[in-house]
Amino acid sequence: MQETHERAPAPGQKAQPQMHNPWREAIAPYATPDLKRSLLDLATSVLPYLLLWPVLVWSLDVSYWLTLLIAVPASGFLLRTFIMFHDCGHGSLFASKTANTWVGRFTALLVFTPYASWRHSHAVHHASAGDLDRRGEGDVMTLTVAEYNASSRGAKLAYRIFRNPLVLFTFGPIWSFAVYPRLINKQMRPRIRNSVLLTNVVLGVSIAAVCWLIGWQAFLLIQTPLVLMAGGAGVWLFFVQHQFEDTYWETSDEWSYADAALRGSSYLKLPKVLQFFSGNIGLHHVHHLSARVPNYKLQGAHDNVAVLRDVPVLTLWDALKAPRLKLWCEERKRIVTFREARQATRRPVAA
Repeated sequence: MQETHERAPAPGQKAQPQMHNPWREAIAPYATPDLKRSLLDLATSVLPYLLLWPVLVWSLDVSYWLTLLIAVPASGFLLRTFIMFHDCGHGSLFASKTANTWVGRFTALLVFTPYASWRHSHAVHHASAGDLDRRGEGDVMTLTVAEYNASSRGAKLAYRIFRNPLVLFTFGPIWSFAVYPRLINKQMRPRIRNSVLLTNVVLGVSIAAVCWLIGWQAFLLIQTPLVLMAGGAGVWLFFVQHQFEDTYWETSDEWSYADAALRGSSYLKLPKVLQFFSGNIGLHHVHHLSARVPNYKLQGAHDNVAVLRDVPVLTLWDALKAPRLKLWCEERKRIVTFREARQATRRPVAA
């Protein structure tokens, strides 16, 4: 693969002139939304999720086991709704900026995430994924072996707890969707801060109204499994698509946007039903190379653009094993387990 060493512009900055890349022209036809297809996406995500909510309320009077059973497909549609929200944030669901903004704001309430704040954070993620010197915004915290070895015992323990799958995929969704999006810090731009504040107010009023109608206990009995299942699946999908064994990490002077997309974002091959509920996000390499490709055109781009077919492929089994990987080994150029990190420390890799 030819290295381009191009850098994606930071959010709010204009793109600098870049050298010609054949993949830009090849992928361009797929980076245009189709209004009918986008509306169909909304009709097969947001609509069934909203329609299942009164069914979930009704099921509480029958059996909570029935509620949990219905919550499984409902959480799938909630996950798919997040993909619609996600595409709006990239400006890829509709040709109209206004349509993306208002549909994004509406779906933001369903996924408990401030639209403008998340859009900014996620743009930073796309602009810096795989860059060792720009970690920490919109990604899963990953230490290098050297950084971990230089940490205190307390810091090592905290990192081990954080990277434990139970914490990542159980407490992680609660933190990522219920707690963290509510927080405001002094570094936020006024527009981002206002987005968080307004979302919090509207969510507070909406949740209060639902609790008044059905009771706060019923709300928690329904919403909690939805957040845990949909959020857990979302966090897992995001995690495994960048945290596979031979992923791509480089320092800023060696980092390349195209290589980060094609080598640092996987093609997660999922069964068709899971591909549907996850909005084709398993074709993550296509998405990172061009975020303007709507979710329903990712598969077509992968199938027809040659450069997109020579990428890391993960099976479902590979993805299920990925959480055992913990640290980036700069010598081996791959993510390793804690055990492998200890071995690497004791026995340096030969030059």
